[in-house]
Amino acid sequence: MSAEQGGLLQLWPVAGLPEIGPGADLPGLILEREPALADGDVVVISHKVVSKMEGRVVPLAAVTPSPRARDLAASLGKDPRLVEVILQESAAVLRASRGVLICRTHHGFVCANAGVDSSNAPGPEQVVLLPRDPDASARRLRAGFAAKGGVKVGVVITDSFGRPWRNGQQEVAIGVAGIAPLHDLRGQRDRRGALLQATWIAVADQLAAAADLVREKRSGQPVVIARGGRIGVLAGDGPGAAALLRDPSDDLFS
Repeated sequence: MSAEQGGLLQLWPVAGLPEIGPGADLPGLILEREPALADGDVVVISHKVVSKMEGRVVPLAAVTPSPRARDLAASLGKDPRLVEVILQESAAVLRASRGVLICRTHHGFVCANAGVDSSNAPGPEQVVLLPRDPDASARRLRAGFAAKGGVKVGVVITDSFGRPWRNGQQEVAIGVAGIAPLHDLRGQRDRRGALLQATWIAVADQLAAAADLVREKRSGQPVVIARGGRIGVLAGDGPGAAALLRDPSDDLFS
């Protein structure tokens, strides 16, 4: 469907997925449960299952904290082994306060604890990291759906981020393939003829957030199918979620 057509957007979670481990065939598992997956659909996937599939899980027992990690852990009231993993996943620590490290990851994301998280980890004393290259992960998954199901879909990999000046978290896109992550209306005119100067819609982030409304995180529903709406699937993979990252020189908050 063209992004200009609009229409009803349908979203539903994929039921019955097993616990995902290293090397799992995620496209195959999804296609088994969603045989009607069709060209133009978008598969929205929580990064946790992608990270588990890619072996991005660290047992804290295997981590030796550095002196810096020990110092930060003491000031924040955190496990020094966890802090060490966060530091390894960070290009820069922007804030360290109130038990939270706000970091810029090696991908360029600015988020709490560099995306390192123990929720929904495979076992106790383990933490799940972000995929090493989420856009590359999305491209591989998209290719898997094409190879195994013969369908041309978009893929969005998501994570929960906080937002400056607002309570609560929401899902955002950290990996994208097959859809345009942004819809740029700058330079066009509204219905009254006024020039649009700042209207640049984060389509992939909006889709990530919408998908989160139809799944129950606590009961293991990491995948949502989106169909219709104003989301057009591209012939190629597109620029990925990298296009959503604001240059640090434009950062007014950190």
